[in-house]
Amino acid sequence: MSKYYSRKAAFGKYVFDSRKERDYYVTLLAQQRIGEIKSIELQPVFELQPGFTKNGKRYRPITYRADFRVRYKDGHEAIIDVKGYKTKVFRLKQKLFEYKFPGKELIIV
Repeated sequence: MSKYYSRKAAFGKYVFDSRKERDYYVTLLAQQRIGEIKSIELQPVFELQPGFTKNGKRYRPITYRADFRVRYKDGHEAIIDVKGYKTKVFRLKQKLFEYKFPGKELIIV
């Protein structure tokens, strides 16, 4: 069990961080089967700040890994994150994401 009391949950060949995330994936698959969703990408990564070097020290990039990127039949795209609890780190990354990707829809479930 994680520090946020979630348990890993499997579905097919995938293992999700929580049962809530797995159940949401099953819902997305049902929507895909009826044609509402064109594609589902698991764990897409977005670079929020590139890596850099300062005074000889190398700083790694800051990235955000969402749970899903969903492309709908009408062409729009949504980035979806299934959360049981919003940590301080997540809140900061959410602000950075919204700033860097103003044209992308971020949905928190």
